[in-house]
Amino acid sequence: MSGFDVGARLRQLRQARGLSQRELAKRAGVTNSTISLIEQNSVSPSVSSLKKILDAMPLSISEFFAIETREREPVFYAAEDLVDIGDGVLSWRLVAAGRAERRMSIIHEHYPPGADTGEDMLTHEGEEGGVVVSGSIELWVDGEARRLHAGDAYYFDSRRPHRFRNVGDEDCVIVSANNPPSFTDGGDTRHHR
Repeated sequence: MSGFDVGARLRQLRQARGLSQRELAKRAGVTNSTISLIEQNSVSPSVSSLKKILDAMPLSISEFFAIETREREPVFYAAEDLVDIGDGVLSWRLVAAGRAERRMSIIHEHYPPGADTGEDMLTHEGEEGGVVVSGSIELWVDGEARRLHAGDAYYFDSRRPHRFRNVGDEDCVIVSANNPPSFTDGGDTRHHR
């Protein structure tokens, strides 16, 4: 989540809600030390771990990364303007991360070989869809798996359990969108396996 101080933002939001690290950890089902290490920027949380913590506040990933709204929102974004909300292995570059009232998330996703969303199936509100730009990705939705290649696409209700995994030998690039932007909603966290 380069270019963004995740630890300071989490601490700010936790304190604004009057929560101790221990109380937030209990609500999120994580250890107290996990919250502490994230706030100290000693560890970079996976997107799914961060989502679990934010759900306990409750707060969406989009709201977490939203920066103060400007009077006039930009229309165009250079590559360096995209905020990387990945976990260090995966790169998830969010378009218009600072737009406070964004109604969808558009994400430029990069999965190196072996990267995935983790063992747990993901579920969240909304719908998501994407197009594989290069490489291939294995997508599981509700117990059904399909390997998608460049040019293939997907679209489904995000409440259906799902998981993304790059089982190929080359990087996979996806451009995805989801609505509402309750998460990075093209999936949750990508872990290297």
